[in-house]
Amino acid sequence: MKNRIFKSALKVAALLLGQLNLAVGVAQAQQQGLHLNEQEYLEMPGLNVMLAHDFYPEGHQGGVGIIQNGLRVATNGDLRLEPTPGQWQPIPKVGERMVSREKQEVSVRMAYPDESKNRKGFNPVFYPDLNFSYVLRVVPEGKAFRIIVDLDKPLPDEWIGKVGFNFELFPGILFGKSYYMDEHFGIFPRQLNGPGYLDEAQEFQITPMATGNKLVIAPETERQTMTIQNLNNNELQLLDGRARHNNGWFVVRSLVPKGATKGAIQWLVTPNALEGWKYDPVVQVSQVGYHPKQQKVAVIETDKTDTRQLPATLYRVKESGGLEKVLEKAPTDWGSFLRYHYYQFDFSQVQKPGMYIVKYGDYETNPFQINEQVYKRDVWQPVLETFLPVQMCHMRVNDRYKVWHGLCHMDDARMAPADTNHFDGYLQGPSSLTKYKGGEHVPGLNIGGWHDAGDYDLRVESQADEIRILALAFEEFNVDYDNTTIDEQDHLAELHLPDGKNDILQQIEHGALSIVGGYRSLGRLYRGIIVPSLRQYVLLGDAASHTDNRLFDPATAPKPVPPIGLPGGPDDRWVFTEENPGRELLVSADLAAASRALRGYNDALSKECLQIAVELWNRTKEKDKLDRVRPATELYLATHDKQYADFLISTREQISQHIDKTGWIVGRTLPLIKDRKYRNAITAAVKGYKAKVDAQEKETPYGMPYKPDIWGAGWGIQSFGVEQYFLHASFPEIFPGNYMLHALNFVLGVHPGSNTASFASGVGAKSLTVAYGNNRDEWSYIPGGVGSGTALIRPDYPELLEWPYLWQQTEYVLGGGSSNYMFLVLAADKFLNGNSGK
Repeated sequence: MKNRIFKSALKVAALLLGQLNLAVGVAQAQQQGLHLNEQEYLEMPGLNVMLAHDFYPEGHQGGVGIIQNGLRVATNGDLRLEPTPGQWQPIPKVGERMVSREKQEVSVRMAYPDESKNRKGFNPVFYPDLNFSYVLRVVPEGKAFRIIVDLDKPLPDEWIGKVGFNFELFPGILFGKSYYMDEHFGIFPRQLNGPGYLDEAQEFQITPMATGNKLVIAPETERQTMTIQNLNNNELQLLDGRARHNNGWFVVRSLVPKGATKGAIQWLVTPNALEGWKYDPVVQVSQVGYHPKQQKVAVIETDKTDTRQLPATLYRVKESGGLEKVLEKAPTDWGSFLRYHYYQFDFSQVQKPGMYIVKYGDYETNPFQINEQVYKRDVWQPVLETFLPVQMCHMRVNDRYKVWHGLCHMDDARMAPADTNHFDGYLQGPSSLTKYKGGEHVPGLNIGGWHDAGDYDLRVESQADEIRILALAFEEFNVDYDNTTIDEQDHLAELHLPDGKNDILQQIEHGALSIVGGYRSLGRLYRGIIVPSLRQYVLLGDAASHTDNRLFDPATAPKPVPPIGLPGGPDDRWVFTEENPGRELLVSADLAAASRALRGYNDALSKECLQIAVELWNRTKEKDKLDRVRPATELYLATHDKQYADFLISTREQISQHIDKTGWIVGRTLPLIKDRKYRNAITAAVKGYKAKVDAQEKETPYGMPYKPDIWGAGWGIQSFGVEQYFLHASFPEIFPGNYMLHALNFVLGVHPGSNTASFASGVGAKSLTVAYGNNRDEWSYIPGGVGSGTALIRPDYPELLEWPYLWQQTEYVLGGGSSNYMFLVLAADKFLNGNSGK
C-alpha cells in the first residue's frame, strides 16, 4: 500500500516538475523572442508589434505598428492605393482581429472599399471602382517578425503598379539619421527635397530616396536601428511622404506584383531591441506649481517590470543657489495602469514658498513653485491676451513687431450649394432653409468669430461654447483684465496694448457678433462657415491668404472665371445651414449666458443675444427633453422668468436620472427655485453621483478617468474639471474641490507618458511649444493655446509627440479648450485664495 502511494506521489511530482519546466521554457522563449501577450500584440523587452489595435490611419494610427525601446517608430503598415496617401485618401475596411495562440500569430481581414466612408458621412472619401480583400498577418521569428499579405485574388491589371504595402516611419526622430538601402545610403532630410514627377493622372509624385531589397534605418543609433528585408522580388521603395502633404511621414513601400495572391507581400522586419531595456522612470508634476494649501502629489511612472522602489526626494531651490533637501520618503505603490507601474509621492505637508524640484533615481523634474500667488500671473492670462486674439476672424492681428495674420474673410459668405457633402463634414441638404439660394452672398457674416485651430472654419457650436465659458468665467470670478486693443469697427486687434476695456467682455462680444450677425441675415443659426476648396482648407499660415476679401459675383466676374487662388475667383467661404434641434438649444443656452455678461457693456448686443435665445427656445422641437435643461437654466438665470423654472421642476425626474450630465448645470438654480421636491431630488441624485466620481478617482493614479477616444483626453478632462467646480460651488457639503484641481494638474503636466509638458503652450517650465494651429508648419506655438493632450496608441501606449501635425495630440481646437483651461485656473485660485480674476 505504502509503495503504491509512494509511486503515485512520484508520478504527481514528475508531472508537476514537467509542467514547471514547460512554464520555465515558455518564459525563457518569451524572453528570447517575440510572443503574444494578454493584450493581443507581440512583445519582448524593448519591442512591441501591434496589428489593427488602432483605427485612425488618417492620423497615423492603424495597421501594423512598432514601439521600439519605448518609441513609436512606425505605423500604418497596410495596403494603400497611393505611394504617399493623405487624410482623404481611401483606407481599407478593417475586419476582426484574429489571434492564434498556437502559432503566436495575429491577423486581420481587410477590404476595399469601406462603404461606411465611401462618399458619405463625416470627411467622405471617394473610392475608385476597385473591390478586393486580403488578410494581413504578423508572424514572430525570434526577435524579428514577418509581415505577410495574402490576397483573395489577383489585382486587376489596371491596378498593377498602383497598390502597394506602405509602412510609415515617424520623421521626428529620424531627421539627420542615416539609412542604407543595398548599396545606396543617405540621411533622412529635415525638409522635403525633390526631384519629383507628374504621374498619369498629372498628380505630383516624389522620386524614391532609395530602392532595393534591404533597408537599414538609423544604423548609428542602436535605440532606433531597424532592418526591413523584402523576401519577394518586389523591391522596397523609401519615399518622403511629405511630397504632397506637409504632415506626411517617411514611407517604406512594396508594390503588389501582377498575379500575386498568397504571400503577395512578405517582409522580414528586425527592430533592434536593446537587451534588458526598461522604461526609465518619469516624475510627473505640475509644470507651474502648487498653492501651499493644495494637495501636492507627484506621480512616478516606471516600467512594469521595474521592481525597484527608490526613495523620492523633494528639494527646495535655495535663494543663494544650490538645493536644500526638504523631504525624502518611499513613495506609495499605486499599482499598474496601461503599460506602466505607478507610485505616488505626496508632499502636501510642504507649504513654505519657493521653487522646488523632485528627484527619483536619475530623474529630476523641472523647477516648480509653491506659492499662494501661483495662479495669479503667467498662467491663465496668455489665453485671453494672446491665443483668443490670434484666433479672431475678420480682423488684422498685430503683436508689436509681428503680424499674426492680416485682415481676413471680409467676403463672407456665400450660401453653400444644395446637396453638398463637404470634405470637412458639413452637410447641406436640398434646401438652404432660408431665402438664399446656393452661391448667393449672405450679408452680415463678415464680423466676429474665432478660427478653429488650423482649419479657419467657424462652427456655430464652437463659437457658442467659447462665449459661454468666457461668460461663466466673467460671472464666477469677476475677471477684469485689459492688455489688448480690439477695434471692431476697423477690424483691428493690437496685442499687448491696453484700450481701457475689459478683454474678456470684448472677446464675448466678438463671438456673439458672429452668431447674431448670421441669425439676422438667415433668420436661423448658421451651421458653419468654411472654404469651398481643399487647397484653401489645408492652408498653413496667414488667414489673409485664404480669400481676396472681395465679394464674388458671377454676373460681374471676369470671363472665364479665374480659379480659386487668383484675384476675382470664387474663393468666398460657404455658409451651411441645418435642422438640428439639439444644437439650436445648446446655442440658446450659450447666448443666454452671453447676454448676462454683456449687460452694461454692450446692452444692444446683450438684448439681441437674449432675444435669439428665447426664439430658439420657443421654436425648437426637440426629441429629448434633456436637451432643454441647459437652456432652461441659462434663460432662467438671465430672466428669472417662471416658465423656465417650471420646466426644470417638471423635469426633475429626468434631470435626476442623468445627474452626471445635468447636476453641474442645474445646481446654480437651487438657491433661486423655491421648490422642496426639486431641491431634494437634485440633491439626492448628486449624492449618488458623488459615489461614481469617487470610484472614477481610483481608476488612475491621476485622480480622474483617462479614457481618450481618438483625440487626447485633455479637452474632456478640462470639461470634467469645470463641471466639478460647479458641483463643488453648488454642493460644497457633497463635492470637494480637489477633483477640479486634479483636472488642472493633469493639463499642467501630471499626465501619462514621458512627455510631462503642460498642454497649455507657453505656460510653466515645460509646455507644448510645437503645436497644431495655423502656425504648425513653422514648428511654433501660440501662447495660451491648449493642445488636445496625451493620446492613447491602442491598446496601452500613452503618447505626446513633439510633432506639429498630429491634431489628435496637440491641436488648439476652439470651443472651450483654452477657455476651459483658463476657467479652471481661475477656479483654483478662487477655491484656494477666495480671490477674483484681477
